[in-house]
Amino acid sequence: MKKIQILGTGCAKCVKLAENAQEAAKSAGVEFEIEKVTNINDIMNYGVMMTPAIAVDGVVKSVGKVLSVEEIKKFL
Repeated sequence: MKKIQILGTGCAKCVKLAENAQEAAKSAGVEFEIEKVTNINDIMNYGVMMTPAIAVDGVVKSVGKVLSVEEIKKFL
């Protein structure tokens, strides 16, 4: 099971990234769990200084932009 973490404070871009991640995992047939990390200190512990960001299994994959469904599928 993949653990997908959306790092952000809950802004519109963060919400869209979470939606895209969910759609990507479903269409790729990947078993997944989405966790939203909203605490700024927790986000900074990942080394992220700009949101939204996405991490898969604890590894940051993208920072500061909303990835498309196809872009997310590439690292699932």
